[in-house]
Amino acid sequence: MSESSHGHHNHQVKSITSISKAFIVSIVLNLLFVFIEFIAGLYTNSLSLLSDAGHNLSDVATLALSLLAFQISKKKATDKYTFGFHRGTILASLINAVILLIAVGCIAWESVQRFITPHPIDGKLVSIVAIVGILINAFSAFLFFKEKSNELNARGAFIHLMLDAIVSALVVIGGFLIYYTGYNWIDPLVSIIIMFAVIYSTWGLLKESFYLTLDAVPSSINIDKVKSEILTVSGIQSVYHIHVWALSTTRNALTAHVVFKNNVTLNEANLIKNEVKHKLEHLNIQHATLETEAAS
Repeated sequence: MSESSHGHHNHQVKSITSISKAFIVSIVLNLLFVFIEFIAGLYTNSLSLLSDAGHNLSDVATLALSLLAFQISKKKATDKYTFGFHRGTILASLINAVILLIAVGCIAWESVQRFITPHPIDGKLVSIVAIVGILINAFSAFLFFKEKSNELNARGAFIHLMLDAIVSALVVIGGFLIYYTGYNWIDPLVSIIIMFAVIYSTWGLLKESFYLTLDAVPSSINIDKVKSEILTVSGIQSVYHIHVWALSTTRNALTAHVVFKNNVTLNEANLIKNEVKHKLEHLNIQHATLETEAAS
């Protein structure tokens, strides 16, 4: 293994370890807060707290799924699963998005019921509990900040947790408004705002995860750029039949047909292929299979 590829591998291992630790800490903190928020929601009769608890619980479930996917992805390839189990991270990301959208439907239904029949609410206690939620969610989101641009599940976790912090801020505002005005319909209104916030944050994640399960080109990869980079390598005349797909939320694969110039020797051909693969690594393509032929 070359020094650059060894460094890349070490970075990836550190990245996965860092993300795994972030998931474990976030799961523990958010599960504890869900319990506190659920009890407080029942005690104060607040739908916004119960909705937020449900939303946070769905996030705990998605964080747990993502962590499970990471553990599975580290298993070695077998004769049956020749690419290993990396694909599990894409599947987890898709399930995450679906779970959140189901939670949205539950929030919407209960909000309508509360508008029809408002319930008396302890706004002050609602706000105090929600402030704790802001602190926990913001800290949890910070744990994923470094890796959010490199990994789909880390990005999903970061978005969800930051959204949770914003949602908790809305619950704080709603609680104070209820406390000072006595308008209990503010509670289901905040729940509906939570619902739209979840839909907004989840839709993009759902689309990208769905596309990746269909072997679409990952959004971070530009086929034209891949082609032009390959053609910059000396000794290559043309390249065609380029196919790129995601092995996981962090690893991508490529197959392509490369045509060498007529004067390329067998030894030079091997060096050219290694250079192409090195360039592809810098384009976030870790697994490349190249079919080659001479121009003649």
